[in-house]
Amino acid sequence: MSIDQIIGVLVNITLIQLMVTIGLDVTAAQVMTVLKDGRLVAGAALANYVLVPFCAIVLLLMFKSPALVAAGFLIVAVCPGAPYGPPFTALAKGDVPVSVGLMALLAASSAVVSPIALKLALPLLSGEQALVIDVVKIDLTLFATQLLPLAAGMLIKARRPELAMRMAGPSKRVSLFLNVSTVGLIVAVQYRFLLGIRPIGYAGMLALALGSVGAGWILGGARHARRTATAFSTGVRNVGVGLVIATASFPGTPAVTAALAYALFQTLALALLAFVWGRLSG
Repeated sequence: MSIDQIIGVLVNITLIQLMVTIGLDVTAAQVMTVLKDGRLVAGAALANYVLVPFCAIVLLLMFKSPALVAAGFLIVAVCPGAPYGPPFTALAKGDVPVSVGLMALLAASSAVVSPIALKLALPLLSGEQALVIDVVKIDLTLFATQLLPLAAGMLIKARRPELAMRMAGPSKRVSLFLNVSTVGLIVAVQYRFLLGIRPIGYAGMLALALGSVGAGWILGGARHARRTATAFSTGVRNVGVGLVIATASFPGTPAVTAALAYALFQTLALALLAFVWGRLSG
């Protein structure tokens, strides 16, 4: 088995474990609270599936990024529903239950919507290099690695809440171990690319992260706490899903490393922003 195949397998296992862990912490009531608010759902959908990808495309065209690098960033940009949304929302003193509901809803919908959005957007950035993805294959992969594990975790939470509570701690530790292992392996394989990122590249990543937060804030409604939840739920992209798509479609290329680079950068940048946001709100 090649190193790229090992990374692909590890990325899929990591996403499955992550989705089960998320499901163990999410209740049907939290999801229904969000679903009943049509304006919130519409705003979150517009921010996550239209404005953030649009912002990414504009920035990538402005910076004239190579096709595969652009593909990596775009893949992450079309994948919402990251598990860091709720803790960052809590740090920023936003509405955490709304953030949890948005995370579950976006994570579930992205299994279907993200590959389609990527299929439509990639030709805008590919230039002379044809970038092709298999939407059906990716949808089936995400159904197996994202939707089913998420549903399984939520089912355990609904039917056996005590069991879910006992499982949550160990599941989070396993998820952390898998995430660190996956990131470490990709860094070890692609470290030359990561070391070659220039300051202008970090400026572009910062612009995308702040633009994503801004899109969520603008479309988050009137209440400050809810807008904060939408802002950080939109700002933090689901890199687990992005890496599944990147490793399946462009294994062993800068697309995988670009997705990882943005993952590391956005996590640090938005954690700091959430901390400052919370201090200013308090």
